[in-house]
Amino acid sequence: MATWDDVNRLALELPDVVAGTDSQGLKWEVHKVHFAYERPMRKRDREELGDATPEGDILGVRVASLDDKLGLIGSNPDVFFTIPHYANYPAVLVLLEKISLEQLREVLTDAWLCRAPKRLAARYLEEHP
Repeated sequence: MATWDDVNRLALELPDVVAGTDSQGLKWEVHKVHFAYERPMRKRDREELGDATPEGDILGVRVASLDDKLGLIGSNPDVFFTIPHYANYPAVLVLLEKISLEQLREVLTDAWLCRAPKRLAARYLEEHP
């Protein structure tokens, strides 16, 4: 089970990450571009999902493509999900209470790699094969 403290610690281990907040909650950015963020369920989400609305802390993370998004959801639908509002958006939602720390680290790193400047991402990959 992961917590917001775990998200913050793991995100800040990545190069040039800044943690902050906006009107929606917590967020993590690399070079002023968000890659992970708090995403509570809103009224419209609850209306659309009904009884299937997940409860608990929800993290949004960017993914490289819609195929990657579908792959994550298919690999572990108890942890990863989406909502109609995100239908064509390259991001996936994560139930923090169900994700392992190892998987959280991987998802945050992948999200960071999607949004980091290319040279910074390449340097990171060279240093962390």
